[in-house]
Amino acid sequence: MEIGKGAFLNNRRIHVSSTRNLSKSFLATGFPYDIQESEITNLDHFANFAVRSLAIRRAGSAALDLCYLAMGRFDGFWELKLSPWDTAAATLLVKEAGGKVTNFEGKKYSIYSKHLLATNGRIHQQMIKVLKLGKF
Repeated sequence: MEIGKGAFLNNRRIHVSSTRNLSKSFLATGFPYDIQESEITNLDHFANFAVRSLAIRRAGSAALDLCYLAMGRFDGFWELKLSPWDTAAATLLVKEAGGKVTNFEGKKYSIYSKHLLATNGRIHQQMIKVLKLGKF
């Protein structure tokens, strides 16, 4: 994969979904490894999105969720406390497939950021508004 060359699966170009409304969006997330000890658990965000989206799935792999987002299977993804190896390659794939990747505030994402929001680009601002309801 090269920057600016698009995203492909089995030599076929892939694209993010065209869903425009959060209420019709299929989302994905994960939970931090320290959920039993930490005050920051993602449960507040999960609850906020659960009542504002079509559905939420948790596969247990940020990289897999981001790949599914790039393929159009999910419309949005958010997670906390990720490491560079969880996101580096997959965020490039999302961008090359036409998606948007930022931190929770909508600012430029770095592989060292503490929070990740990735979407098809069409529901990005809607998800940022919901993320502001929780703590992070």
